[in-house]
Amino acid sequence: MKPNQVKEFDARGRRALEKLVGELPAGDTEFRAALTGSVIGKLPLTTGEQVPEIFARAREVQSMWAQTPFSERRTKMLAFHDLLLDHRHELLDLLQWETAKARASAFEEVADVAINARYYARNADKLLSTRKVGGAVPVLTKARVYYKPKGVVGVITPWNYPLTLVASDALAALMAGNAVVLKPDSQTPFTAFAVQSLFEKAGFPPGLFQIVVGAGSVLGTPMIEHADYVMFTGSTATGRTIAEQAGRNLVGFSAEMGGKNALIVRRDAHVGKAAVGALRASFSNSGQLCISIERIYVHTDIWDEFVPAFVRKVKSMRVGPAMDFSTDMGPLINQSQLDKVKAHVDDAVAKGATVLAGGQELPDAGQFGYAPTVLTGVTAEMDVFAEETFGPVVSLYRVADDAEAIELANATDYGLNASVWTGSLAAGEAVAAQLETGMVNVNEGYAAGWGSIGAPNGGVKDSGMAHRHGPEGIRKYCDMQTIATQRLVPIKFPAPVMTAFLKVLRRVPPQIIK
Repeated sequence: MKPNQVKEFDARGRRALEKLVGELPAGDTEFRAALTGSVIGKLPLTTGEQVPEIFARAREVQSMWAQTPFSERRTKMLAFHDLLLDHRHELLDLLQWETAKARASAFEEVADVAINARYYARNADKLLSTRKVGGAVPVLTKARVYYKPKGVVGVITPWNYPLTLVASDALAALMAGNAVVLKPDSQTPFTAFAVQSLFEKAGFPPGLFQIVVGAGSVLGTPMIEHADYVMFTGSTATGRTIAEQAGRNLVGFSAEMGGKNALIVRRDAHVGKAAVGALRASFSNSGQLCISIERIYVHTDIWDEFVPAFVRKVKSMRVGPAMDFSTDMGPLINQSQLDKVKAHVDDAVAKGATVLAGGQELPDAGQFGYAPTVLTGVTAEMDVFAEETFGPVVSLYRVADDAEAIELANATDYGLNASVWTGSLAAGEAVAAQLETGMVNVNEGYAAGWGSIGAPNGGVKDSGMAHRHGPEGIRKYCDMQTIATQRLVPIKFPAPVMTAFLKVLRRVPPQIIK
């Protein structure tokens, strides 16, 4: 990167941070920008001993927040939505500075959080309204189900989507009446402080959304010990550890974890559209996306047409650092990610895989630049075959029919996202229904499913537990309470009377006794 670019990007990042957050807590630990390598600022690290006090403060504020009417919560959340869009340019600058992602990928975060904020602002009261259900004895028993906030939710987020995964999980918890204590990844704490600032500018009480800064090895255990619910996004290995700790504490747990997502190009697919869709699905955010595609299964009849078309588009991608929309893909976030990508590609090549595009570092594309890479001839003994790369690498496989594509797509421990490209939507949906993933997109890579905020989103197998988005995404932050009221007489009938009564109920239409 040229010195004048570094100077320009640093200046824009600092202006954005100052406008969004203002004064930050002073500390001794330096945090650097992935885009330029420059120091963003110094923050104090939270100690494990401080965590109980932080949760106690959150619990105090939450007890008052839980009494706030949904109409007032809605007003504040819509104000947050508006502030988010009003400050989109500063947020994009900060996101790019902190993560090095392309501006288009950064904008996806802003749009995603806005959609989530609007959805839960408008629907939280309906989703959490008291439900009348059928009582034990029709007419004589009245039963209602109430949703009550759990209390203080601990949210642990990764570095790849520091706006989306911080704000979207938190805002659902807040709309349900909870407080949030957030631990952002140590590489991306400043976007989290921007979210906190916007929440408070929107009118949310200070202390309702708090941030702890530090390593998960230091803060994870005390957070789980004091949280009433834990939301985690990250690796499957770490998710297992957190799930074990949450289980020992009898605390609810939700997680989105790893993926080795597959895309199927059916025989009847429009090759040009499928190639464009596969490009976006594989290389958005430099492949550093849990739901991005790492495996593509192409029907043999269109292999010779699809593969060259896809490779041409990959080779034409604009890769590099830019705080505008002039590039398609930015560099990776750090040396560790770059080393992993290189190791996967080098191992595959050494064992016989063929590189159709990319396969090398791009020093001019940023301090951790790597070319978007396409492989063929990948076999089971190669690391890239089954392990999540989490970078700009995708492998192509030729298949004879839908059945083979489905079998191979399902042959993984992961089950997060999948994509099917087809000329027949009915056939595509039939294939999608046979895939063992929490989300499948037909004629899209990931955005259609992820952006359908009213639908639950989550993984199966080793890719996750529970869901975000939709009714499930807010109800998980609540305890359910059933209150049953018995009229006239208690439920105590002789067995013959109860037997006759049950036989009568068997013949009554359910809509009458519901």
